[in-house]
Amino acid sequence: MTAYTTTRLVFFSPTHTSARIARAIGEGIGMGRRIETDLTLDEKDTPIHVENELTVIAAPVYGGRIAPVALQRIKRLKAQHSPAILVAVYGNRDYEDALLELHNTAVELGFTPLSGAAFIGEHSYSTPDMPVAAGRPDSSDIQKAFLFGQDSLKKLENHPELPALTVKGNFPYKEFSPRNSSVPECTDACCACGICIEVCPTHAIRLNDGGDAIETDAARCIKCCACVKECPNGARTYNTPFTQILHEKFSARREPEIFL
Repeated sequence: MTAYTTTRLVFFSPTHTSARIARAIGEGIGMGRRIETDLTLDEKDTPIHVENELTVIAAPVYGGRIAPVALQRIKRLKAQHSPAILVAVYGNRDYEDALLELHNTAVELGFTPLSGAAFIGEHSYSTPDMPVAAGRPDSSDIQKAFLFGQDSLKKLENHPELPALTVKGNFPYKEFSPRNSSVPECTDACCACGICIEVCPTHAIRLNDGGDAIETDAARCIKCCACVKECPNGARTYNTPFTQILHEKFSARREPEIFL
């Protein structure tokens, strides 16, 4: 069996939930050498070669599937002799086919699935008055991610030939709902500081021609709400009826699901 000495953490994480889970898993694995591949703002299309590395791939869920932009960027990975820990991070509703989609994609990219998990992160649409998994991942989630990393490494060490991994999900995958054209908007408190421009993973936000107001391209916006959560003045909002629906129907705490 290959003696792995490097852990690679790969994540797409506009609001930092997937990154936090991936890093906790990496801490649990505990290898001395760790590489982070943050795809959140990386729009390049050049291949990323992964060889003889225990790889954690974490991505957010969008409508029961892996977020399309995340999946597109993950597909830059080209793996050889690399087991993969696969993680879907969802906003407390359901992850449906997302983990299976990530599993199948990883196989196509040359990885050998080692383990899988679905963790909960604060929903992008969560607001202070209508919270949906607010503050997740919390300390309990982080501890479970740490232990999951430990358990995944033990499985790798105890099984020279990894058995096939089974995760929850259906194929054909759930179809995406039609996109709506709504986008986050600025309030009068906006001072056009540009932080929202810096954190947008699809570069959908820019200053107007006058340089004194923010504009958002609805065709590029993926409604991750990184701009809302990172605005230092609380001057960015996203008003959607789905927030109330999620708050009313999916506020009960859900726990991570682990597949080893």
